[in-house]
Amino acid sequence: MTLPSVADLTTQLMLIPGLAGYETRVAAAIAAHLETLGLPHTSDRLGNLTCTIPGDPALPPVMIFTHIDQLGFIVRKIEPSGLIRLERLGGVPERALPAQAVLLCTDHGDLPALIANKSHHATTPEEKYKVLPYAELYVDAGFTSKAEAEAAGVRIGTPVTYLPRALTLAGGRIAGTSVDDRAGCAALLKLAEARRAKPGPTLHLVWSVQEEYNLRGVLPAATALQPAIAVQIDLLLACDTPDMTARGDVTLGGGPGISLYSFHGRGTLNGVIPHPALVRLMETAAATANLPLQRSAHTGALTDLSYIQFMGPEGVACLDVGFPMRYSHSALEVVDPKDLEALVTLLDTALSAITPDLKLTR
Repeated sequence: MTLPSVADLTTQLMLIPGLAGYETRVAAAIAAHLETLGLPHTSDRLGNLTCTIPGDPALPPVMIFTHIDQLGFIVRKIEPSGLIRLERLGGVPERALPAQAVLLCTDHGDLPALIANKSHHATTPEEKYKVLPYAELYVDAGFTSKAEAEAAGVRIGTPVTYLPRALTLAGGRIAGTSVDDRAGCAALLKLAEARRAKPGPTLHLVWSVQEEYNLRGVLPAATALQPAIAVQIDLLLACDTPDMTARGDVTLGGGPGISLYSFHGRGTLNGVIPHPALVRLMETAAATANLPLQRSAHTGALTDLSYIQFMGPEGVACLDVGFPMRYSHSALEVVDPKDLEALVTLLDTALSAITPDLKLTR
């Protein structure tokens, strides 16, 4: 059995809501695809989904992972009028929130709603250029009272996401609600498909939870698996739009890439300086597969790989790999499926190139 294309998988997974801490439906869809491939999987108490493909014990075990959750909101208050107040969950950009469609994921079912935007005809000149803090915004789901909202299943703690959408753009590019990181989830599924019958190292594939919340949801899985090498799949900031040109050289459609430096720098003093052996491994794999390999280095972003590198008595050799993406954390992000296809080829080629003499000590 074979899986759909990486573009179709990305679109399918983007249309499933899965706020951080509420990833069950996304995990179930991924698990179903693993079962199609005949690959066993397990889940831990946090919800991390793991699939292990046994390999040569003489080779260092590898964990490749990507997160399945998305950012969004939690209901913090229901007004007597039936309007709803939200608490942010994850790095939600406040300036992009008014007039956005959202989805209330209740125990009774999913309810569409919108984040209200003050009527233009009543907006003062001073208000036109002001970004409202999220705490001042409210959601209109059509309810006329608090009792009506509660009867529909809305309560404090109800998860809320952007309304799931997927748009096909020119050239097959995709705009979607949670390209970050459902595109990574799709790529990891296609890698599972490619590696299921190939020799190589023992390969642990992990679809992890709560990355958008605290960047540490993957740690129980990593603790259990004890990899020597950990590779994380996530976005790389595309820098080919007018507002991003000073940030780097990564371009949408320019192929997969690796991160040579990441640092959060906004209260979380963590990041990743990649293991040089893994940088060389990816550079060699790109040359072998005749693929471009983009390079990224930036502050202001962080992945959960940052914490895995310090695990165990010797640490873990780590590298972030990724796909170019535009408009991170907005309601519609953009990816080119050709970059995802090339990313799968890059990782597949690199795994086949791992030999017992790969030196991970420094």
